[in-house]
Amino acid sequence: MISIRPFQRMVAILFILTIPVQALAGREQRSDNVHVDIVADQRGILHRFDAGSQWDDTDRSYIIARQDERYRIRVSNTSNKRIGVVIAVDGRNIISGKKSYLKSNERMYILGPHQSQEYEGWRTGRNQINRFYFTGMEDSYAAHWGDQTAMGVVAVAVFHERHQQVRRQQNGGNNPVAKGGNRRLGQFNAQKEHPGTGFGEGDWSPSREVHFVAQNKPFRKTFIKYEWRRTLCRLGLVQCSPNHTYRGPDHNRFWPDNRPQNRRNESFAPFPSWFSAPGF
Repeated sequence: MISIRPFQRMVAILFILTIPVQALAGREQRSDNVHVDIVADQRGILHRFDAGSQWDDTDRSYIIARQDERYRIRVSNTSNKRIGVVIAVDGRNIISGKKSYLKSNERMYILGPHQSQEYEGWRTGRNQINRFYFTGMEDSYAAHWGDQTAMGVVAVAVFHERHQQVRRQQNGGNNPVAKGGNRRLGQFNAQKEHPGTGFGEGDWSPSREVHFVAQNKPFRKTFIKYEWRRTLCRLGLVQCSPNHTYRGPDHNRFWPDNRPQNRRNESFAPFPSWFSAPGF
């Protein structure tokens, strides 16, 4: 059993396996020194269609989802300071699995200076994640918990660290192991409904706990709305025919306007009730 000692206003999961810093070379530097990409296993970095935002500290964009395709979230920190990132998919914190409000007291990942990381799934243990994949809303992890309040949105809130604290670390392993199980496929045509993110196969993903005290408010938020291609066609962001009026969900707390504009094991994401290892 994994036991993680809780700290006040601290979350502490950090991948040991990292993307080389050279991967940041050539990327356009942002004033806030943080960039978020969605990387699909087959298509690579997905093109983002700007959706505009009325707030300077908030980015909003669309991407095209493909049914059953696995994806990961890449966050790049080009600053010379550590940062903390709260990541929510469909409104659920990807470490704890709990409903997220992008607050500083939630579980978060820590990025070192000039570091880039890819987050591939729901963290279900110290050394394991279960993969993200695009699917229909009813097959999604969030819907399993009866939560459809922020469906189809990848949200990242970035926090500066408070003044230096005493840092305590507990190392995790970094030896890769074979994947276990197969991704659960929905028993329906997912593209007939709005997209969500599923709970895929388990994968080895070593992590360690570090001490990090986040400032109260994030200095940057990124919201990426993933939709089927036909929906972005109807929005006029992708060329297609015929052109229909887009009718999205009635309310989405992480995407209020659907039209484009100018501590212990329970601290990880719990398994859905239908999931059984090693095969499901």
